[in-house]
Amino acid sequence: MNHVYNLATIQLDQPSVVTIGVFDGMHRGHQHLIRRLVKSARDSGRLAVVLTFFPHPDVVLRGLSGRYYLTSPQQRADLMGELGVDHVITLPFNEEFRQIRAASFVDMMREHLKLESLWVGADFALGYKREGNTDFLRAQGVEKGFALEVIDLVGENGIATFSSTAIRDLLSAGDVEAAQRLLGRSYSVSGEIVHGDHRGRTIGFPTANIATWGEQVIPANGVYAGWATVSGERHMAVTNVGMRPTFEGQSLRVEAHLLDFDRDIYGETITFTFETRLRPEKKFNGIQELIAQIGADAQTGREYLQKSDTL
Repeated sequence: MNHVYNLATIQLDQPSVVTIGVFDGMHRGHQHLIRRLVKSARDSGRLAVVLTFFPHPDVVLRGLSGRYYLTSPQQRADLMGELGVDHVITLPFNEEFRQIRAASFVDMMREHLKLESLWVGADFALGYKREGNTDFLRAQGVEKGFALEVIDLVGENGIATFSSTAIRDLLSAGDVEAAQRLLGRSYSVSGEIVHGDHRGRTIGFPTANIATWGEQVIPANGVYAGWATVSGERHMAVTNVGMRPTFEGQSLRVEAHLLDFDRDIYGETITFTFETRLRPEKKFNGIQELIAQIGADAQTGREYLQKSDTL
C-alpha cells in the first residue's frame, strides 16, 4: 500500500476505482465499503484508491480541540492497506482546500488517478460550498467519462448505521466492548514507553507509561484488561487510564501493567488493546488498599483474557 499526503505527487498508470471520505476509526461500515471497492477494482483490473483528509473537517469547521480522532492518519492508512487498498492519499483539509471548485477537483482525480469509477455516500459533497453533490458528480461523470456509485454504509442488524461519533461516545463512557462491536476489532492506543513516577515498581506492580498521541480519543478513566504488544510479542496487561487520584495526579496517563513480565522496555513502542473495563478510577485510603485492589484487578484481568483468548 502506498500512502502519500499530496495528490500532485502521485501519477497512476492504471485506471482506478476511488472513494472519498474521512474514515476515522475504520469501523465495520467503512470496512464493508472498502472491501467492496477492492473487489470491484480487482475484478475489473483497476487500482483501489482512497482519498481521505487530515485534519478532520469537523475539527476545522467546528473549531474542535483535544482528543477527537479514533485513528491517526497512518493507522487509518495501514488498516486500509490490510483490506487491499493500493493507494491512500491523505489530503490536508484547510482553507485552501475548501476553496477548490468541485469540477476542478474532479479534473485532478482524472489527471492523477485515472479515475474511472467514483464511490461516495448518499449525502456526500465536495468542493467550494459543497457544490459537488451526487447529482453534480453524476453529471460530471457523464461529461468526463467516469461512473458514479452511491454507496450506503451498512448498519448493525439492519437498524443502526455504523458511526464514528457513536464509537467516540461509547469510548467516553468506557464501554469498550460495545465500541469493539462497531469497530470490528478492539480499540487500541500506541506510543513510546516513557518514564513516569516509578511508583509502580516500588509497590510491586511496575507499569509502562504510554506516551499516547494527544489527539486520539482515550476511553473513560478506569482500569482495563487488554493485550499489550511490545517488540512483536503479545502480553496480558491491566491498564489504568486516569489522573492517579490516590497520589493527587494532575495529568491524564495511560499506564499498562504487563502480567508475568519483567524487562526494561523504556523507549520501545507499545500497543495496548482495550478488551473490557474492570472498574472506574477511584481514590484509595492509602497504599495498602491500592496494592490490594491492583492485585485483584490483575487477577480479574488475567481470568478475563485467558477465557476470551480461548473463545
